[in-house]
Amino acid sequence: MITPSPKRQSPERHTVKRRDILRWFGIAAMMPLGVPVLAQTNGVASGRAPGLTRVTLAGQALMKYPLCSQPYDGLAEVISELRKGDIIFTNLEVAIQTEASGAPTRDTEFFHAGSQQTLDCLHTMGFNLVALSNNHAFDLGTEGIVATRDAVAAAGFVHAGTGDNVAQASAPGYLQAPANAALVSMAMGKIREGGAATEQRPGVNEVRLGADLKPNAEDMARNLASIAEAKRHAALVVAYLHNHEWGDDMAITKPWARDFARQCIDAGADIFVSHGAPLVHAIEMYKGKPMLHGLGSLVFHSHTDVGYYVPEVWESAIIHLDFDGDTLRNLEIVPLWTNELGDDPDSHWPTRGRPRLAHGEQADRIRRRLTGF
Repeated sequence: MITPSPKRQSPERHTVKRRDILRWFGIAAMMPLGVPVLAQTNGVASGRAPGLTRVTLAGQALMKYPLCSQPYDGLAEVISELRKGDIIFTNLEVAIQTEASGAPTRDTEFFHAGSQQTLDCLHTMGFNLVALSNNHAFDLGTEGIVATRDAVAAAGFVHAGTGDNVAQASAPGYLQAPANAALVSMAMGKIREGGAATEQRPGVNEVRLGADLKPNAEDMARNLASIAEAKRHAALVVAYLHNHEWGDDMAITKPWARDFARQCIDAGADIFVSHGAPLVHAIEMYKGKPMLHGLGSLVFHSHTDVGYYVPEVWESAIIHLDFDGDTLRNLEIVPLWTNELGDDPDSHWPTRGRPRLAHGEQADRIRRRLTGF
């Protein structure tokens, strides 16, 4: 059993009250102040104000190796932090290998597949809401998309983003307990031929971006309608985009991406969150709703060469959002880092990209990138 070590430092967190959010992001309307973020244990609030629902968002889970069955110094603290949420969200950045999966569709370092142990670890970490729409969903073919979705469903996760057809892939996933929420999960960019869902084919819920840098109108209408439908049935709606349309600089949130997020909020989303570019982008507020344009990676079992990515790729954060109904009261940033070099020279791949809480100047640097100052 993994238990937190009492000897480690407390995580260097940053609590953002509503007053600060208004000041930072230039929202003119006055709103109530936030309540303090207080301690929780094992996902059950011990000091949070009554009636608040905590949504905890993490970077994408590119988990190819059995992280939780090989505990390391720092893992317990990350798990403890994640489990402070009621709704705990990530994107599954691997296809799950089962007997029903197809053959690999990649033969490079960018082939990403996990196993049942990946899902077991996500359970240990506390996740209950999982996005499946991304450019690696097709790494084990069409059969692998279906097998992954079936394995995720059998493991008990609420999920969205893939399906037997485009309607099912676009449909919301609904979480009933411990809180009422819905997820609409989309993907854009690097969806290879055969990977997108159609009326007749299983696949990913793809939103295509045109040469004019405008999302395909049909794709957009389908997903905005799904978000609106989700809001009719759920107290909190999470709109997710796995975005690989980076342009020349993956560290910059493009104007079209900001507009995309705003359209999701206008349709009924309470939270917009994105992965794809494997590094954090600044948080933006719109109509009192948080738009997280990039959360990097919670786990990054990449097989790329050391130095392939810029150092910022190996840093991310856990974000806690406390809601009173669908009104955001508090936003908290808990910085993380993942180790590019690995913990063991004799076991490089399995021990690199493992998350730990960040401290000191590194934590401050991550916060600055997320807050924009």
